[in-house]
Amino acid sequence: MKPLPAHITTVSGSIEFRLKEKGSLFIAEVFHVEMEADVHEILIKVRKKYYDSTHNCYAYKFADESFKYSDDGEPSGTAGIRILNAINHENLFNVLVIVTRYFGGTKLGIGPLGKAYYEAAVETLIKIDKKSQQLHTKTTIKYDYEFSNLVHRLISNFSAKIEKTNFDGTPNISCLIPTESIEQFAKELELGSLSKIKVEVSNLNEYI
Repeated sequence: MKPLPAHITTVSGSIEFRLKEKGSLFIAEVFHVEMEADVHEILIKVRKKYYDSTHNCYAYKFADESFKYSDDGEPSGTAGIRILNAINHENLFNVLVIVTRYFGGTKLGIGPLGKAYYEAAVETLIKIDKKSQQLHTKTTIKYDYEFSNLVHRLISNFSAKIEKTNFDGTPNISCLIPTESIEQFAKELELGSLSKIKVEVSNLNEYI
């Protein structure tokens, strides 16, 4: 499996863009998604919202570069792949774009139809707010009280995000560490405590 990138750009908030072409109406919407379940939930809502539409075509792409697209009854190559091309053009990840079409009675032809889907998708992606995210890995730190200052200082220095602190028995902190800094973080804890601090790195990752 290909390693996840340390940094990605994704979308924030929501926006809608409408395009009319020879009587047909194209409604493009963009969503931030992190898993297949998010995609399925949003598709159900959009299909219900536009229950009388002709097509609900879409594409999505995750941080691991996996993707999927659907023409939803449109001629092959005119809709889903064009929406995915728009996502790739903007170099975005963890994003879903749905373009809903209301057929206006006039067939557009393969070329103009593909252009309409691409234009609706890319214009929406250009207009929506974007944010940069950094990959973090869930990590647990177990330490004696005498090393509390060291642990908290390094957590601050490495911009880690504390999720949970437990003082029952041996103190331990569950936190999210920037993935690209984990080795250096663990090394500094080890050196500062003469290897008395235990760092447990999980295989769970999250973009923040």
